[in-house]
Amino acid sequence: MLKIALLGAGRIGQVHAKAMVAGEDCRLVAIADTNAEAARNLAALVGAEQRAVDEIIEDDGIDAVLIATSTDTHSDLIERATAAGKAVLCEKPVDLSLERALKTLANAGKTGKPVMIGFNRRFDPNFAALKSAFDGGEIGRGELLSITSFDPAPPPVSYIEVSGGLFRDMMIHDFDMACWIFGSVPAQVTAHGSCLVDAGIGAAGDVDTAVVTMIWEDGRIAVVKNSRRAGYGYDQRVELLGSGGLLAAKNVLENTVEKSTAEGVVSAKPVHFFLERYMRAYEAEWSAFVEALKSNAPMPVTLRDGVAALACAEAATLSARTGAPVTITPDMTGG
Repeated sequence: MLKIALLGAGRIGQVHAKAMVAGEDCRLVAIADTNAEAARNLAALVGAEQRAVDEIIEDDGIDAVLIATSTDTHSDLIERATAAGKAVLCEKPVDLSLERALKTLANAGKTGKPVMIGFNRRFDPNFAALKSAFDGGEIGRGELLSITSFDPAPPPVSYIEVSGGLFRDMMIHDFDMACWIFGSVPAQVTAHGSCLVDAGIGAAGDVDTAVVTMIWEDGRIAVVKNSRRAGYGYDQRVELLGSGGLLAAKNVLENTVEKSTAEGVVSAKPVHFFLERYMRAYEAEWSAFVEALKSNAPMPVTLRDGVAALACAEAATLSARTGAPVTITPDMTGG
């Protein structure tokens, strides 16, 4: 029975806690947060103990930690936890800074302890089925990938100000999806962004609407579209055109009822937000982490994968600012 601790008792920490306590091969024993009351309340809810971060990291009886704290703490906590002999599952992104993330990749690698980055969308049943079909050769060679990710409404500007920007915070999921589906990092990234939804987001130095084109060395193309506003729900779709056909993972709807009349065909809206859309993915992600620890297998999403996605985000941020394509070099992804 693995003993696990959770660092971070905010919204995403609460999501992870639900997945953690549902597992049969681990026990959530401790929770820490800078907000002691939040940690105490969540600990009471799931039958764990509220403790300090330092105490958790120094406890040799704890086998692994899940890091769901603010992004600017991720690198430090990954390094401290692995140096203390613990396995780590860390929420995306690795860091706000690619340079800092690369140092973490090197430092954590020296410890030999496994680190997994929380790109939960890889574990969504629909996206996983698309990837499996593609890898199985069902549409031949992949040529053109299209990823759509629209939020139902923008987050508060106070969140935007500390998020690292749309490319690092929101689109980084899609960068990882593109690298995962195509099996490698693109050679070049071109980004265009605008502020069309909330003027406050623009005043904070960010964009709320963006399109990124990614080009691979062999000519394959991926196009990623993000918006902070889609009034009809949480729009999450993937299409992959191959030499022998098309694979498409469509939206998950509120229900499967479809009404067909002389006036037209009407179906339900997409589910409203990520909690409804991806809870199964979070549960599968946690199960995959635990199974990798039990079997001493490689992590299904590595720290190097997290650095690669951040490299794409950094390239997109620079491209959107300069209007020019940005080349991703090996030193940007850790070699």
